[in-house]
Amino acid sequence: MAFIEKEQEPHLSSVVTSIVINASPETVWKNVVEFPELEAPTEFIFKTGIAYPINAKIEGSGVGAVRHCNFTTGSFVEPVTVWDEPRLLKFDVVEQPEPMKEISFWDIDAPHLHDYFVSKQGQFKLTALPNGQTKLEGTTWYYHNIKPALYWRPWSDFIIHQIHERVLSHIKVNSEEK
Repeated sequence: MAFIEKEQEPHLSSVVTSIVINASPETVWKNVVEFPELEAPTEFIFKTGIAYPINAKIEGSGVGAVRHCNFTTGSFVEPVTVWDEPRLLKFDVVEQPEPMKEISFWDIDAPHLHDYFVSKQGQFKLTALPNGQTKLEGTTWYYHNIKPALYWRPWSDFIIHQIHERVLSHIKVNSEEK
């Protein structure tokens, strides 16, 4: 399969994860734009060296603001392209850290950690629900240069869902605190 795919351009894929939060979109929005440090992960996948989010900070507000989603391996630099408060925050990804830290006794800088998994865009969509609740959807658009895609895409999607669930659950906890 990898031989057959070698001449194909990477395909942009999207992963969407959602959660319902017992808070208004205005409250949730504040925790989407930036959020404090997350607790240490309990998920096994993140104990294997896969990078996971630590916090998010933003410089400025509105279109053109730059969000930094900080992971254990570095920062995703995310210039805001849509700022529709409190409904939609969309951003490009112009820099990203390695997707994982190799577990080794040596400091390994493996080639497969660079430009093989590429995040291009992301967004948070907030939808007001009855009873003051908010549906929060996180979406990541990405491609990878690992072949065969048929094998690797489900793994990539799974990891992105795990990252989304970690962030969305953290936003939920911070938004529902009284």
